[in-house]
Amino acid sequence: MSEVFITCAVTGAGDTVGKSDQVPFTPAAIALDVIAAAQAGAAIAHIHVRDPITGDPDRQVVYYQEVVERVRASSTDVIINLTAGMGGDLVIGSVETPLPLDSQQTDLVGATERLDHVRLLRPEICTLDCGTMNFGEGNYVATNTHDTLAEMARQIQQLDVRPEIEIFDTGQLWEAKSLVDQGLIDSPVMVQLCMGVKWGAPNDLNTFMAMVNNVPDEWTFSAFSLGRDQLPYVALAAVAGGNARVGLEDNLYLDRGNLATNENLTARAKQILESMNFEVIGPGRVREMLQLTAHIP
Repeated sequence: MSEVFITCAVTGAGDTVGKSDQVPFTPAAIALDVIAAAQAGAAIAHIHVRDPITGDPDRQVVYYQEVVERVRASSTDVIINLTAGMGGDLVIGSVETPLPLDSQQTDLVGATERLDHVRLLRPEICTLDCGTMNFGEGNYVATNTHDTLAEMARQIQQLDVRPEIEIFDTGQLWEAKSLVDQGLIDSPVMVQLCMGVKWGAPNDLNTFMAMVNNVPDEWTFSAFSLGRDQLPYVALAAVAGGNARVGLEDNLYLDRGNLATNENLTARAKQILESMNFEVIGPGRVREMLQLTAHIP
């Protein structure tokens, strides 16, 4: 029986808080959803934080700290995966006058600051968004230059944290291989194939399999897609030899018209996988597989 693990991405940084009252945005609510998802079968919790008043995406270290401390204090066995994607937001002024940048929406900081929360909290995993891309509509560019990625990878390596390399298109896999070849990312390498995110790789089967076929055999991969395609991708990722990701970061509905929770999305993913005769493994086995280091706070 093949082994598969589930990651639950509990809140993300998208404009979702106003679309579902199930999206957690305070540190306490995010921590509770992490715990509930773990109890439902998630081995890994992928964590963003938000302003606890407005629900807007945020990256203040104190919010990450509260979430992580609450989860650890609960004694819940779950692998914490903190995003390091925040701080790379570049929004040009306009199409005719790109400079100055839109100062209200641009949040562009250095590699070291983007890892402040990782340095303090020492999770087992943090993300490394492997490339720059137009992200959605408008004038927003998710900015991750090669030199920035190399420096972030170097610092993550020094912290003995496993990077989950987030891959949004085929060229980003090429860049990830370059970082590995430079000795900046240690084995075993872990990647997340992010499908259907505008304007990265579309989530059709041909594109997905092109991505999968370019993942080296010795790497571990997970994959997901957005909205109504999230749950079908649970099955698709597993059949392709990978692992699954669900959660309210990427999808708000369990069924048509039925708002989801992180807990019931995770439970549904587990049900899908077990019905296909996959063994859904827990955090202990995943730690062995990915050679993770549990840092004592």
